[in-house]
Amino acid sequence: MIAHVINPGTSGIKLACASIEPSENPALPGQLRLTLTRADLPLVIPPTAEQVPDLARAVLALTADWPAPDAIVGRGGLIGQVATGTYRVTPELSAYAVSGSGATYPPNLGGPLALATAQERGVPAFIVDPQSADELLPEARLTGLRGVRRTAEFHALNARAVARRAAHEVGKRFQDARVIVAHLGATTSVTAFDCGRAIDTTGTGPDGGPMGAMQSGPIPPRALLALARDLGEAGTLTRLSSEGGFLALTGSRDLRDLEQRLPGDADVQAVAAAFVHQVCKALGEQTGALSGRPDALVITGGIARWDELADRIERRVAWIAPVLVIPGELELEALAEGAGRVLLGLEQARDWHPPRLAGS
Repeated sequence: MIAHVINPGTSGIKLACASIEPSENPALPGQLRLTLTRADLPLVIPPTAEQVPDLARAVLALTADWPAPDAIVGRGGLIGQVATGTYRVTPELSAYAVSGSGATYPPNLGGPLALATAQERGVPAFIVDPQSADELLPEARLTGLRGVRRTAEFHALNARAVARRAAHEVGKRFQDARVIVAHLGATTSVTAFDCGRAIDTTGTGPDGGPMGAMQSGPIPPRALLALARDLGEAGTLTRLSSEGGFLALTGSRDLRDLEQRLPGDADVQAVAAAFVHQVCKALGEQTGALSGRPDALVITGGIARWDELADRIERRVAWIAPVLVIPGELELEALAEGAGRVLLGLEQARDWHPPRLAGS
């Protein structure tokens, strides 16, 4: 099977031609074999809904020499609270993606671009594990304040992909495994997967998660109130999500620079120690959300390439479960595998329905 993969972001569109073959292990049918040919479509400014027709033509031109696809799969964005899985892209879903609450979010263009190119190719279009997928346990949503509830804001696409890979590494099907995933990069999240479902998460950005290269990590409520008084709501959210962490405390978000500075820079040493401490605490917290001992803990994201910090985390938490380090992100692979599971008959594609309006 061949799938063409489209992953739009702020500065460009990542593309891949994925050759998808069935698993060689009958006990793990979801362990698909992928071969990816990658390409990039750089953009000067973030893509917008108005540019979809032109971007689709550019994608078709760039992929014209690739093998003919059996499907086109795009990144899913914010399309309302939905279950995880692979969704057929319909004109209704495409229209909502560019007009709903996430219309300005570049990944929301994944579905519309997939549909536009799939119509030209005469094949189906899919999105996989959209960012607004939310399967938290009811008790993970409730807070101690009436009307204040938690939602599943985390690195859904990559976290599910590496959780699935970790399950296979320990010889289990994803739907039978318990896995904790720590996605560590500019922003962070730590998420508990129980039998294929993300039942709880720290959240990410201003809503939670350990500190990251740019994310502040946990802040005491009184300090948050003081920030809000000084910076206003928008300024505080920006400070928490993109002006904190290593950037705020060391002056750099460049992991290679920080890694080189670590041996002789007291500031970097102190922040690295705090980072490791926060990640280990979050892994322990999410372990407590499971119904039993996890089969694996996974460290992923850009900071997982920093061997010294990954080793420190592993030494602290290996008593809980085996620790796997999967650096970077598997977004293109995750999209291809989601399409592949449908094309190979391992899963049924889901139908998307518009979110219900409050009070309806």
